Amino acid sequence: MLCAGATVYEPLKELGAGPTTKVGIIGLGGLGHFGVLFAKAMGCQHIVAFSRKTDKQTDALKLGADEYVATSEQIDWAQVHASTLDIIISTVCDARMPFQEYLGLLRPKGRFSQVGIPEAPLPPLDTMTLVLNGTSISFSDSASPGNIREMLRMAADKGIRAWTQVRAMREVNEVVRDMEEGKARFRYVLVNE
Repeated sequence: MLCAGATVYEPLKELGAGPTTKVGIIGLGGLGHFGVLFAKAMGCQHIVAFSRKTDKQTDALKLGADEYVATSEQIDWAQVHASTLDIIISTVCDARMPFQEYLGLLRPKGRFSQVGIPEAPLPPLDTMTLVLNGTSISFSDSASPGNIREMLRMAADKGIRAWTQVRAMREVNEVVRDMEEGKARFRYVLVNE
């Protein structure tokens, strides 16, 4: 929680997530699952979790998402959700990600925060749309000490815990493969036997 949790808590708090906001969380993995948990704990009006496939839908709803979108399986997702969100936290960054479509989900004056570390340049953007809508894009990789303390207090008060899977240290190579294939739900803990 001190790393992944803080990474998503910071932009949610700083961008004003709360009872009147509709929030999107892109990527439902080690970071994204905390994004959904914290958005729910902050009382956000509506939470939409985005991932490529439907295989994480049940987990997303159990975490607290109100809606789940499988972007590679739902052809019209960008049109259906256009201009519906106030804040988007993106935990993934891939040159193939539909960045412009995600930005189109924001309402005027919407805020997009990229917390996933880019491994390659971001896709090109239609900046005119951003200017006309007053969209802001920010980047974040951690949280201030004060926000970390606040996050830990919220987690303790509301019973927020990481979803983890305990695996034997001898399985480390298999764990790495499983993680790269998106099989983790949602953090692995390796233990010596």
